[in-house]
Amino acid sequence: MSTESLGRMNSLLIRGGHVVDPVVGLDARADVLVDDGRIVAVGRLDRSASRTVDADGLVVAPGLIDVHVHLREPGFTEKETIATGSLAAAAGGYTTVFCMPNTSPALDSVAALRSLEATVRRDALIRVHPIAAITKGRRGKEAVDFDELAAAGAVGFSDDGDSTADSGIMRAALAATRRHGRPVMTHCEDRGLTGGAMHEGDISQTLNIVGIPPEAEEIVIARDLALARLTGGWLHLCHISIGTGVDLLRRFKAEGTRATGEAMPHHLTMTDAWVAGSRRLVNVDEPESADGIPADPNTKVNPPLRPDADTVALLEGVRDGTIDLVATDHAPHAEPEKAGTPFARAGFGMIGSEFALPLALALVRAGHFSLPKAIDLMSSAPARLWGLPTGRLTPGAPADLVLFDPNERWTVRRETIRSKSCNTPLLGMTLQGKVKRTFLAGEERYADD
Repeated sequence: MSTESLGRMNSLLIRGGHVVDPVVGLDARADVLVDDGRIVAVGRLDRSASRTVDADGLVVAPGLIDVHVHLREPGFTEKETIATGSLAAAAGGYTTVFCMPNTSPALDSVAALRSLEATVRRDALIRVHPIAAITKGRRGKEAVDFDELAAAGAVGFSDDGDSTADSGIMRAALAATRRHGRPVMTHCEDRGLTGGAMHEGDISQTLNIVGIPPEAEEIVIARDLALARLTGGWLHLCHISIGTGVDLLRRFKAEGTRATGEAMPHHLTMTDAWVAGSRRLVNVDEPESADGIPADPNTKVNPPLRPDADTVALLEGVRDGTIDLVATDHAPHAEPEKAGTPFARAGFGMIGSEFALPLALALVRAGHFSLPKAIDLMSSAPARLWGLPTGRLTPGAPADLVLFDPNERWTVRRETIRSKSCNTPLLGMTLQGKVKRTFLAGEERYADD
């Protein structure tokens, strides 16, 4: 092919990277040409462009998609904002995120979605799509207008942070998905069995911390799957953390129930031993570990970190396709809600946008799944399920891209975290795999320079 200049001021050539596109099965050294915000060509290209990026030694992949983040705006901007949360996501390689509705006011009306949309247009570095509440005010008493909110741009419905206890409302929500095509995204937790602060088991007893039994999650997973089977609606199970949950999802899927599920990197690589002070990642071959303080509030997350056996069951669910994707449940908290707060009273949640990719890469290096599988779980699969035009590098697709060095090692430090909050038990630990550049529609939105 002869040398050819596109003659446009906004063309981009990413040269010599290891290009991974699970959609077309590409996993090889190649160039990627972008013009006017879209992919033009992928391969060994003899072209020029207005900007060239040397990607030698880097993986070039579709921008990551996170279907489960908490951006906290409106109402809780001391924890996170659209601006800081989207920067953290871009630093993690994400070009699209879905934000949960547990804001103040909740995302339960067209007016709330329109207000959020205006903030996103003004402040967001990447694509941000809203998940609407299932019930008004997320109070579990009265259903929202599902069709109206779907028409206004909601990509799903969730009372995340709480389960919708009323089975009649849940049935109606699932039935409505057959009309509008967006899933009900459930936080599965029986409130009658909660009140604890970590997984109920030997470690909680040793630490004298009230625990949350895994049955609290299992009971609601079983109910919501049964309602999905009854209605024929689309159920998406958020942050599955227990092996019995994977078993239930596998069984209902085999019966034809329309259900999908997600796992979080922290539930795949951390256990309840972290609450006792361990800082050893599980299911990876890298022996590096660190010492942590027992009952560190940064290890408090909901659903809680579980024992080793659950992490193994989750990984099996990822490998066999029972679990469809990996999300983060990025849940920032302001310093007073974590640091110096007794474990029982600390807020649930940890930040995850900037650490999900290196944790997934550790699982790749351990042989649990391939690099293309990791990219599928974190980009192509969410795009496929939600019918997004991204998650691929085929000509004509939006040029949402992440470039990362799979070998670079870096230490998690407060001063380099882009999120407004620093609530992660990974502080001080060294991870491998670093995002170097993130492009949205061909425009650079993050660079690690």
